[in-house]
Amino acid sequence: MSQIWKRSAMLAVVCIAALGSTRLSAQSQNDEGLLKIRETVWRAWFAGDVKTLKKLVPAETIVMSGGEKEWKHQSDVLQSSAEFHSKGGKLVRLEFPRTEVQHFGDVAVIWSSYILETEVAGKRSVGSSRVTEIFVRQHGQWTNPGWHTDAEN
Repeated sequence: MSQIWKRSAMLAVVCIAALGSTRLSAQSQNDEGLLKIRETVWRAWFAGDVKTLKKLVPAETIVMSGGEKEWKHQSDVLQSSAEFHSKGGKLVRLEFPRTEVQHFGDVAVIWSSYILETEVAGKRSVGSSRVTEIFVRQHGQWTNPGWHTDAEN
């Protein structure tokens, strides 16, 4: 009888572990699409892609950036993107070495560190910092109505 209990207990542990990893795997697959949208927002900003930004960064957006007194809204995001692009600014490298995602229904909070390399007027600049981003799923589409960045390191 003892041997049966041991085998049953082992089987239960294996099943629970398998179910847990399946759940994490499903969550990671869901995050893959979300993280793709997040990267699209960043790349659209650096490319001056106002059409994509208007679609993914809604009118009610609030942005707080380290080292800046004023908060920004969608119009400011679009304007700063256009200014960067009009100066010939280019994104050279964008990396997110560490990212964690929390889900709260149709809201996701993405916590990341990032490395950014840009070029403006032939001059390259590299910076790194942290960002907290808020995403909301509406009508089957993720949007990015807010984020906060630390001052660059």
